[in-house]
Amino acid sequence: MNSNLDPVTRGPIFDSGQGNLHVAMLSLHTSPFVQPGEGDSGGMNVYIRELVSSLAHKGVQCTIYVRRWAASIPDEVMIEPGVRLVHIDAGDPSLSKNELPQIVNKFTDEVQKDLSKRPDVDVLHAHYWLSGVSGHILKHRLGIPLVTTFHTLGKAKGFSGDFEPLNRSLKEQEIIDCSEVVVANSSAEARQLQDLYGASADRIAVVPLGVEHAFFSPGNQEAARSALGLEDGPIVLFVGRLQPLKGVDLAIETFASLNIAKATLLIVGGASGPMGNIEEQGIKELIRSRGLQSQVHLVAPQPHHILSTFYRASDFVLVPSRSESFGLVALEAAACGAPVIAASVGGLKDLIVHGQTGFLIDEREPEAYARYASQILNNPLLAAEMAMCAAEMARKYSWNETANQILRIYDLVTVKELVDCR
Repeated sequence: MNSNLDPVTRGPIFDSGQGNLHVAMLSLHTSPFVQPGEGDSGGMNVYIRELVSSLAHKGVQCTIYVRRWAASIPDEVMIEPGVRLVHIDAGDPSLSKNELPQIVNKFTDEVQKDLSKRPDVDVLHAHYWLSGVSGHILKHRLGIPLVTTFHTLGKAKGFSGDFEPLNRSLKEQEIIDCSEVVVANSSAEARQLQDLYGASADRIAVVPLGVEHAFFSPGNQEAARSALGLEDGPIVLFVGRLQPLKGVDLAIETFASLNIAKATLLIVGGASGPMGNIEEQGIKELIRSRGLQSQVHLVAPQPHHILSTFYRASDFVLVPSRSESFGLVALEAAACGAPVIAASVGGLKDLIVHGQTGFLIDEREPEAYARYASQILNNPLLAAEMAMCAAEMARKYSWNETANQILRIYDLVTVKELVDCR
């Protein structure tokens, strides 16, 4: 294999070798094949779904392990050739996300039983910290290399004002210290791994997410608006789960600051987490208190590919998240030619070129967002230039390339001695 150094982590990038692999994907807390945008389903679900499909097209066999989340679902589902979904019995299907740490050991034991029937598994790839705990145990029991993608980090969320239990960060530290490779979705996440957890740079690989350009590409704005039954006037879009981390309240306040009578704000997403319903009620109350009931519309989570129509219909997309390891909404919006106004956090700083493909905002003040929004709405030439630059930038990202980079990592970890944290 040939190698060079990643410009961010100074760690190795490897060229993929040949030969079939069998990867066990661990996604304990959420299935990649449920509707994104509600509950615990979001960008990570899309990531796993698109990654395994792209890997399968390259001859990699993928078995995905998910905790059974409903009594009626089958034990196994063949999603497509090379991709099998296995539902693991571990606790009552109705358990909330906050209750899942107590069933990690049960999940791990049951996954191990299933793996005993599949002795050809070459790599464990854990997604999110709960799966990482399971993967860490299985690595030591079975001697199979562990790759981990966290998607969000407990300490990073804590710095953004979102409470996470101390035990999460402690477990993340153990997982980081023992993973053969930790996959960071952005250069910002790679720096967080090093600065907050002391992660070794030579075991971090920065692999951006991709976008499916067959669905997410520029199109006719008027046709998209007609398809959605939207009226004339500026269209502002927010896509994300209704949780404090995503900043939907800031999106509403920004829209209110614009004070445009014929404008519309579409909020596409559903309640998330144990306080999700309370958060949704708070959002509705905020809309009422600002007198925006006729202009702000809550839209139920949509099938993933349908989001492209919403992106094309919008004048710009708001992504005011407190933290983002990557920011898939921003990438998909850009691919559809929609400028993005986003918080200058995490992976969003890799995706948006300030003043060219959108705007990055340091302050969490609606007036700051509104000032940049007005520039787009009042300057059609600027808006058109941003749309073209955004779509061009997004062409650099594809799930095929994401899979190529992940496959190089798998090739690497299967031929190196395992990291021993004991």
